[in-house]
Amino acid sequence: MTSAQPRSVGRRSVVPPYLLRAIADAPSDAFPRATPAARTALASLAVVEAPKREARLGVRHAAAAPDRSPQRSIFDAHGSTSLPGTLVRSEGAPDTGDAAVDEAYAGLGATHAFWLDVFGRVSIDGAGLPLDASVHYGNDYDNAYWDGKQMVFGDGDGEVFERFTIALDVIGHELAHGVTQYTADLTYQGQSGALNESVSDVFGSLVAQYAAGQTADQASWLIGEGLFTPAVHGVALRSMQAPGTAYDDPVLGKDPQPATMAGYVDTEDDSGGVHTNSGIPNHAFFLAATAIGGRAWDGAGAVWWDALTSAEVTASIDFAGFARVTVSEADARFGADSRESSAVTEAWRTVGVLP
Repeated sequence: MTSAQPRSVGRRSVVPPYLLRAIADAPSDAFPRATPAARTALASLAVVEAPKREARLGVRHAAAAPDRSPQRSIFDAHGSTSLPGTLVRSEGAPDTGDAAVDEAYAGLGATHAFWLDVFGRVSIDGAGLPLDASVHYGNDYDNAYWDGKQMVFGDGDGEVFERFTIALDVIGHELAHGVTQYTADLTYQGQSGALNESVSDVFGSLVAQYAAGQTADQASWLIGEGLFTPAVHGVALRSMQAPGTAYDDPVLGKDPQPATMAGYVDTEDDSGGVHTNSGIPNHAFFLAATAIGGRAWDGAGAVWWDALTSAEVTASIDFAGFARVTVSEADARFGADSRESSAVTEAWRTVGVLP
């Protein structure tokens, strides 16, 4: 299913609001720098929770045979929040020497290659959408997000977060929000919103695995590995293998993600806990992918892609509905009695979504 006119979307950020609030609420002596991380976290949180932009990008009516090469443009916001900023690297231009610029350029290229090589999808919208990104956004901005038309990267505060261009899975995660925008267009609220976040984690991880040539058993299944500075007691923002274990820090608290429906969190925060409860479908994907083995994009990844583009996946679908579609798509792709179909079914049963 391809949405002819995807609805406007808000900012889809990789760092959850609850983590930014933990930084903002930290004691004044928790961070050593003269400019406290708490101040930058508050500013970052304000951007994430800002009203939706009025102007959003609609579907481009591309030619029958869109250009299959990436069309990347990297802009420098120079510490401002005005987008896109100054164009500093265009498609085919050499490295600039600015790490954030060159990492963003490479990450957009790796993500484009994944979608094209694995699923034959030409860019985010399937029709050759140019890939734009702005770096050096804001003052030590603690996040990265997709705003419906482009990527935006902060430099991090240097105390809790490094620059956000260093993690390829984060770039893949955010651009996957764009793919979802042009396919199932999952409503960003409650369980459909948690599925929206989970789909981005799934394909963000697969982008990184594809670029590294990793099989399912070789992957770390961490989202945002390397984003935390050495001062933080944690390895990543989230773990698909073991939700709830990515960090446990005296200032930031403990990773709140549940791995099964037994820990499902009912909350009105964060659009109904979209970054928290995404741990459940994340874990289901990990279980399915590792049970199938081999390259995850050939097995569970293909099933999830079939589901995301299925007419059976509505914008407001819940966990159980999505699980049933993945089982159906696994049956259709691999056979009802296949090892792949059994792995998908058992994964959803293990996390408590299917009986």
